[in-house]
Amino acid sequence: MNWHRLSIEEIFELLDTSPKGLSISDAEERYLEYGPNELQEGKKKSVAGMLFDQFKDVMILILLAAAIISGIIGDLTDTIVILVIVVLNAVIGFFQEYRADKAMQALKQMAVTQARVLRDGQSNWLPATILVPGDVVLLEAGNAVPADIRIVESVNLKIEEAALTGESHAIDKIIHSLETDDLPIGDRSNLAFKGTFVTYGRGTGIVIATGMQTELGRIAKMLQEEETLTPLQQRMASFGKKLSLLVLFLCVLFFVSGWLRGEDIVKMVLTSISLAVAAIPEALPAVITISLALAAKRMIRFNSLIRKLPVVETLGSVTYICTDKTGTLTKNKMHVDDVFVNGQLVERRRMASITEQEDGKLMLLAFALNNDAVEDGENNIKGDSTEIALLEVALEQKIKATDWPRLAEIAFDSERKLMTTFHEHDKKIISFTKGAPDILLQRCQNVNAEKLLQQVDEMAAKGHRVLGFAYRYWDVMPTEPDVLVHEKGLQFLGLAGIIDPPRDEVFDAVAQCRTAGIVPVIITGDHPLTAKTIAQRVGILQNESDIVITGKELAALDNDSFSAKVEKIKVYARVSPEQKLQIVKMLQHKGHYVAMTGDGVNDAPSLKRANIGIAMGITGTDVSKEAAHMILLDDNFSTIVKAVREGRRVYDNILKFIKYLMTTNSGELWTLLLGPMIGLPVALLPIHILWINLVSDGLPAISLSFEKAEKDIMDRPPRPPQQTVFANGRGMHMIWVGMLMAGISLSAQAWAINNHLHWQTIVFNVLCLSQMGHVLAIRSEKQSLFSIGIFSNKPLIGAVMIALVLQFVITYTPFLQPIFQTESLSLYEFVIVGAASSLVFFAVEIEKIVARRNEKTK
Repeated sequence: MNWHRLSIEEIFELLDTSPKGLSISDAEERYLEYGPNELQEGKKKSVAGMLFDQFKDVMILILLAAAIISGIIGDLTDTIVILVIVVLNAVIGFFQEYRADKAMQALKQMAVTQARVLRDGQSNWLPATILVPGDVVLLEAGNAVPADIRIVESVNLKIEEAALTGESHAIDKIIHSLETDDLPIGDRSNLAFKGTFVTYGRGTGIVIATGMQTELGRIAKMLQEEETLTPLQQRMASFGKKLSLLVLFLCVLFFVSGWLRGEDIVKMVLTSISLAVAAIPEALPAVITISLALAAKRMIRFNSLIRKLPVVETLGSVTYICTDKTGTLTKNKMHVDDVFVNGQLVERRRMASITEQEDGKLMLLAFALNNDAVEDGENNIKGDSTEIALLEVALEQKIKATDWPRLAEIAFDSERKLMTTFHEHDKKIISFTKGAPDILLQRCQNVNAEKLLQQVDEMAAKGHRVLGFAYRYWDVMPTEPDVLVHEKGLQFLGLAGIIDPPRDEVFDAVAQCRTAGIVPVIITGDHPLTAKTIAQRVGILQNESDIVITGKELAALDNDSFSAKVEKIKVYARVSPEQKLQIVKMLQHKGHYVAMTGDGVNDAPSLKRANIGIAMGITGTDVSKEAAHMILLDDNFSTIVKAVREGRRVYDNILKFIKYLMTTNSGELWTLLLGPMIGLPVALLPIHILWINLVSDGLPAISLSFEKAEKDIMDRPPRPPQQTVFANGRGMHMIWVGMLMAGISLSAQAWAINNHLHWQTIVFNVLCLSQMGHVLAIRSEKQSLFSIGIFSNKPLIGAVMIALVLQFVITYTPFLQPIFQTESLSLYEFVIVGAASSLVFFAVEIEKIVARRNEKTK
């Protein structure tokens, strides 16, 4: 229903009500028909259901299977350790989801509790939940709007709708009908919406929608959509499935080969289970969680508050950043960009030049005097943002309003779109009038209105909000200023072009996005010309093929047409909440990972649906913050780019420790698998495998999360969403380095057995020390350890030292030897272990040299 198109009489008739309101009996009947005026929640997941969901991940199921099997064969240590890891992950995941579920609760809290309603001609305060369509509601400054309402009386009524529409200033409400059909919410100036606030004046309205039928209700429905999985969650799910199939295949292969050789079946079952435990990186879920938590803590320094841990990594995969304009790309502070006076357009930096002309001086006086903004004792200016901008220009030229006291005024109103003030100047009475140029010029004499309106259009085309100024001298001070008398026969002064300018740091941030393969897009509730100007200034609009589109134009496109254009559209203006959601979904459909910024209730559904929803910490509503994955504490676009850089670094480091853990497990696997096949005894016991997987692996893996960013981190495109953790040679690296570790370990085992040495302890130490060499070598994908600096990651060096000391302790401490099944090694044996282990480090460094040379050749 286009309520804004209907006249007041038509609405009273359609809703079968009157200016006295509904009768009490009618209201009760309608309440039974329409239900309570409150937001309904979708099917809620129980706390137990949320907790149970944390155990559905493939990697977690594999770990649980390993724990059960270890318990069955009597290895309770393995079982307890694995269960502790699983429970820790489940608890962290549960609290993330539980906290995310609060978005709907925050939305419900925006519903007001009381409203002033006319029923049977009597005004009463009633619970807002019992309002029904047809009720007549009285509004005044300070009230929250209790339902969607058609305004039928407005006395300077202004309503703050920023939370719902994104408009940064309060909207003047009118009573007459509007002609256009599908107007954006922000342009339906004869309607008031549930959850918005009256900031000025008073008014009366008829309730046209309640509960889930309101604009706020439609947003609540959209908030009930499912969230998408993060890239890491998708990749780890895929990784877990592949790993489980590989482990199952190798265990069966190992068991069958042993059985065919005539090995003892019970022994082969136990060894196959050891093999499965060796293949599973038990520490991986915990290491990823800890790494993300450390990164989230670190990102607070960049003014980024992470609400959902997996999102840290998602930042590194972002291909589109859909950003609001006001306050994010811009300063959220109006600024006089240029002034048209005496037939010339003067830029802000040359403003002093106009003081040399009479009209220029009067123009600056008009800026200061026809102005309700005030300067306090601490040089802070308070008032309307546009008037603050005008007063700042006057103050820069040493003009103070207090030198010319206001004697009288004709206040601004939304119908007239003018404001006039009276002052004493040069022993005469002068009036200054400002307002919409098209209306002001009709009140001026001796002007070329056509030429001046052309100038207005040129300034508006640059995205400026244009104000006109005029003056007139009077012989005597009017006792009762009258619009019809005192806003006529004016002398035109000039025009002011006002805009919310881009933040200084945004230019570099947008350029960085482009080099990083990320496409920035503006989605705003503002005017298309203003949005286009800012987009051109900051570098978002660069090519002729780049498109600017309005919500109305977007609504006219069918799905196929939008799909064909979506990657060329760089600016969306005047869009509805549904359209924001539609934009996110379409970009995701095209294979993109989307970051979406927002601060209002209207942004909540798209924030929740985006791969990463980014709420504004300063201007954002509670609803947007609860729906978002991350909160910008400074509302600054450049902070998003810093967060993307951090996300890429985090994901690079996650890949490094997956590479590290899986290579180690590959080494254990090949050692256990190939040893018996070549006639050697099983090299490792279950306690050795668990020690390697949790202690030797765990500490260095966590420390890899402190590794600094690669030099080219923002000069490369985002990782393709479908790219697996085995891509770019990582899978091959895991296999060949694992086989090298196994080859060295089995060679050391054979040599030790032949020389009657402590062979099992030697193999155990060779594997552990090989890992230390490997973790140092993979700190950078391409650069040598010596070029990035051995001590550039002090936590990692510390972790390696701790792992080496612990390895020394369990090898040489008598009371620990029976627990870990170790024996003291002689100096000769230890030197052999050290030399053999270092081979892995040098082999990986040679691999990187070859890779660098191949890259140069390409």
